[in-house]
Amino acid sequence: MEVDFYKFQATGNDFIMIDDREESFDMNDDSLIKSLCERRFGIGADGLILLRNHESYAFEMIFFNSTGERSTFCGNGGRCILSFAHFLEIFKEKCEFMAYDGVHEGSVKGDMVSLKMADVIEVNVREDSIVLDTGSPHLVKVVDNVQSINVLNKGKKLRFSKEFGDYGINVNFVEVNENISIRTYERGDEMESLSCGTGSVATAIALYEIGKTDDTNITINTTGGTLEVSFQHDGKSYINIWLSGEASIVFSGEFEC
Repeated sequence: MEVDFYKFQATGNDFIMIDDREESFDMNDDSLIKSLCERRFGIGADGLILLRNHESYAFEMIFFNSTGERSTFCGNGGRCILSFAHFLEIFKEKCEFMAYDGVHEGSVKGDMVSLKMADVIEVNVREDSIVLDTGSPHLVKVVDNVQSINVLNKGKKLRFSKEFGDYGINVNFVEVNENISIRTYERGDEMESLSCGTGSVATAIALYEIGKTDDTNITINTTGGTLEVSFQHDGKSYINIWLSGEASIVFSGEFEC
């Protein structure tokens, strides 16, 4: 079978996008998804995303890690599928879609894509880090010099630590000075990513929670580019959370499966 695909990126996070509204792609074929995401022998991507019909919303997003496993929500992936759905003319400016963690709102204006994230009810402030879930679980650790951190080594140790079990956690190292800069170790892909949307949201909320900033509109500098995070805090929960930044098509093609 011949399958059309599109490659999209959002601040360096890249994804294989497939219009699967006819549900012809075998989403249970882990080895196929892994081979497509492989960067030397495949198309190459941080993950694969299926766009499928949904009876109540504009579409449904189904996300897979580059290892072929279905995963939780991906912020930059969510922004890419918004850009993809806009490209397919599924909506004009704004829409709602279904994802792993529920319904999301989004909008597209040129290359600028904004995504509303799920509310964050619980933030666990620990002695040396902050743990919270922004659609995917994240640990945020403030460091003096983020560029000097061995993200692969330190991130892997925290990701696989016993307290987080087999499920594991994503790890964000953040430096706060005139700017806020982060580097992220992503579980599933088991590598440092150029950018992480849910990690950027987790970092912004974590810094607000511990008093490192009193701003509710925060610019996050990732290795792959700049993301904007805004939110409201009602004294208990973080609500009306938005993640914004560029997202665009890279190329398209087809493969046999």
